Amino acid sequence: MTLTSIVTNTQERTRFFRFAAVGIVGAVVDFGTFNLLTTSAGLTAVVASVISFIAAIINNFIWNRYWTYPDSRSKPIGRQLVQFSFVSILGLLIRTPIIAILEPLFFRIFSSLAFLPIGFFTAEFLANNLALAIAVIVVMFWNFFINRYWTYNDIS
Repeated sequence: MTLTSIVTNTQERTRFFRFAAVGIVGAVVDFGTFNLLTTSAGLTAVVASVISFIAAIINNFIWNRYWTYPDSRSKPIGRQLVQFSFVSILGLLIRTPIIAILEPLFFRIFSSLAFLPIGFFTAEFLANNLALAIAVIVVMFWNFFINRYWTYNDIS
């Protein structure tokens, strides 16, 4: 499977869009859990981020196993969860340096714009979110292809 097969193969394109939709829901779970744990439970950001990341992985795994790849049942669920989690952790390791490299670059660019800040659209806010958006897109493709070939390779 290649990027071309996603575009030309209806079944793979459907899987990709479902995978992306699951990822959006996972981001809501991640951010929601994180904010709930830091504001209501009083946990530190680091502890809350670990718990929210695990919650998002479990959410995404369940939705991908039963909705994106419903025909993937020949592997034991525990094995698939470990594989999915491993791919997700590698995705996090890919995402982190992308953000670390792009955020300062975008911050310098946005800081030089005379019309900022506008409300909460500060140079820092824009730089953080643009860097995160690019990293999320890159990692989404990584996660989709590796999970398709490794975690969910038991489907046609």
